Amino acid sequence: MGIFSRLGIDPARDFAITSAPGARAYPAEVVSTEVVAAEVPSAPMDGMNMNRFRRKRFGRFTDHVRQCFPAGRKVSVIDIGGVVDYWQATRDLWGGLNLDITVVNLDAPEEDHGAIRVRPGNACDLAQFGDNAFDMVHSNSVIEHVGVWTNMMRMAQEIRRVAPHYFVQTPNFGFPVEPHFRSLFFHWYPEITRAKMMMRRPRGFGDRKVTLDDAMQQIQANCLLNADQMRALFPNAGIEFERVYGLKKSIMAIA
Repeated sequence: MGIFSRLGIDPARDFAITSAPGARAYPAEVVSTEVVAAEVPSAPMDGMNMNRFRRKRFGRFTDHVRQCFPAGRKVSVIDIGGVVDYWQATRDLWGGLNLDITVVNLDAPEEDHGAIRVRPGNACDLAQFGDNAFDMVHSNSVIEHVGVWTNMMRMAQEIRRVAPHYFVQTPNFGFPVEPHFRSLFFHWYPEITRAKMMMRRPRGFGDRKVTLDDAMQQIQANCLLNADQMRALFPNAGIEFERVYGLKKSIMAIA
């Protein structure tokens, strides 16, 4: 099985390799051909379409819960930046645990779904929750979306404040495929180059932008981190990697 298949990517569907028209307008860092991801619509996560890596990663999360707490104990979990569909899709993996889950997301409506409740909240400011209000923080592919480093620091501080244990995952800057735009090497180009590329055509989950302002905002809302940055954000955590053919696909800070 090839690396694209392992990543859940169909090159014929998701990538079109073309000569970049007008490539001379780009800085010298950009080669004259580019690998471009076609737009892939998002869909609710269910047992059929949930990424296999996320399921394997979630197994590492449940292992961490078992390592931190005795069997049968109710464990309160706050999922920062999560969605209910994620937990419903993984119920077969955590159903044997006694979890009480609070999903927090910007502008989320207050809802209750049995053991899963949804509350509005900002990952960088969880003032509505006291210190150690939860047993465990879960956050999957969120911290790279909060913007500049100062915001990442604020989110990391809130994670460490609201629970004594946490499991935080983020895509690895050093991995050659950018997961949000589903393009090879895209995240290694300068910001302005990426913004101009997004003004040309959609890529992955990013739609085409008409203005440079909109394109820059889209680019700066997807800021991948490397392992050194994750260590700086979570100095007390162990750092683990999710690998594909030896390449470090994502980073997990676990404490």
